[in-house]
Amino acid sequence: MAQNIYDDATFFEGYSQFPRSAQGLAAAAEWPHLRAMLPPMAGLNVLDLGCGFGYFARWAVAEGAAHVTGLDLSEKMLTEAEKNCAGLPVTLARADLETADLGTDQFDLVFSSLAVHYLADFDAFLARVRKAVRDDGRFVFSMEHPVFAARANPEFVTDASGRQVAAIAEYLREGERRTNWIADNIVKYHRLISTTIMALKRAGFELDAIEEWAASDDDIAAHPEWEKERYEPMFLLFATHAAPKP
Repeated sequence: MAQNIYDDATFFEGYSQFPRSAQGLAAAAEWPHLRAMLPPMAGLNVLDLGCGFGYFARWAVAEGAAHVTGLDLSEKMLTEAEKNCAGLPVTLARADLETADLGTDQFDLVFSSLAVHYLADFDAFLARVRKAVRDDGRFVFSMEHPVFAARANPEFVTDASGRQVAAIAEYLREGERRTNWIADNIVKYHRLISTTIMALKRAGFELDAIEEWAASDDDIAAHPEWEKERYEPMFLLFATHAAPKP
């Protein structure tokens, strides 16, 4: 089973204080770019993997999705999602994305925000996603950028000239990383961009768009605290579609 740190009371309390947790999609820096990668929602049957507080599910329904299924390992997350999606055509369930059966040819869109870097076996996960999505359906997801994820604790350091720089350690060594983020010893998995793209190809997904998100001048004017995001890529966004099954 994947590590379920989000049900730790102290971790969940800390996570709940982040703007994206308290305020929803509008406070997620990468959301406008990720939203632009999504197809029109009208009439779609959608699967949200790692649904968290249910903000995406609520947005998808507001945009016309026929139904959203949200899966998350955290009971605390699902409790909040139930509040945020009350009365909507949204089904929520607890599931371990490492092993969950996602169904067969059920969904027009599979979406996942900042969850896949918690998964040890990305190829097996993608095989189950491809099984679940209909031919020509979409899989759109975000992950921690490998430059950010490669170093367990990706903080800036000061170089000899006094300039703040982002340190990268063991970038070419893929695999488990243990990071101290809110709590100690959080398990994540570092994969190269090339590894991710080739895994998608093997699973039967074709790449439509990829973006290494960085804060723009307008972003920084509105959120000065995002200044460092101009120089160190934090998020990697993918839009794909499912090639016909053989």
